[in-house]
Amino acid sequence: MAFLAVVALALFVVIKLFLTDGPPTVAFGTTVAADTGATVNVVMQEDPQNDVSTHPDWVSYFIQSPTTHQWVHTTLFQVPAGSRIHMTIYGYDGCTPLRNNLWGEVMGTIGNVAYEDGKPFKALNSYSGCNVAHTFSIPGIGLNVPMGSPSLALIAKPGLCSSSPCTTDNPHEVMTFSFNSPKVPGEYFWQCRIPCGGGFIDGFGGPMQTIGFMTGNVVVVN
Repeated sequence: MAFLAVVALALFVVIKLFLTDGPPTVAFGTTVAADTGATVNVVMQEDPQNDVSTHPDWVSYFIQSPTTHQWVHTTLFQVPAGSRIHMTIYGYDGCTPLRNNLWGEVMGTIGNVAYEDGKPFKALNSYSGCNVAHTFSIPGIGLNVPMGSPSLALIAKPGLCSSSPCTTDNPHEVMTFSFNSPKVPGEYFWQCRIPCGGGFIDGFGGPMQTIGFMTGNVVVVN
C-alpha cells in the first residue's frame, strides 16, 4: 500500500507540473458573437531573450493582455470562431536565415498580404539580406507570415533589446496582417518555422518545441 501511495503521489506531481501548470491563455473577443466577421485585435512581440523564466537565454513570444495591456509570457490565446483576427506583432529579434524560403512567403492571410511598418509585402527573402527574424505559422489553416527583422544598421548602435518584454524604444519592426479564425472550435497549433533554438541540434529544440516560447495554440471557441 505504501508503494502504491508513493506511485500515486509521483503521478500527481507529474500531472501537476506538466499538464496543469503552464502558461496562461489570453482571451480575446470573448463577448463577440461567433461568425459575425467582427475584428479581434491580437498584439504580440517576439524577443531575442526573456528574463521572466528559467530559460532567460531562450527567444520568446509575449502576448499583450487586452484588458490590462500588460505583456504576458505565453503563446496561448483564445479567439471567437468565424471572426476576423487582426494581428500586430512587434519584432525585436535579429535576423536568422530561413532553411527554406517557402517560409518567407505570406500564405493564408486576407489578401495573402502582410505589412511591415505599414508597407505591404507577399514575401521576405532571408537569403538576400538580414530580413527575417521568425515566422508566425498555423499549419492547420495554411497560415504563414515571416516576421521582419530590424536592419543591421538600425541595431548597430543601440543593440538588440536586452530585457524582456521589450519596449518601442528598442529597435523593432511592426508586422501586421489579418486572417479569419476557423468556424470549427478547437486548438490550432502554431509555431515559428525558423530554427531559433540556439545550442540544440539543427536549432529546432528548446524554445522551438516549448509552449510559452516559440510555439503555442490558438484556441477557437464559440
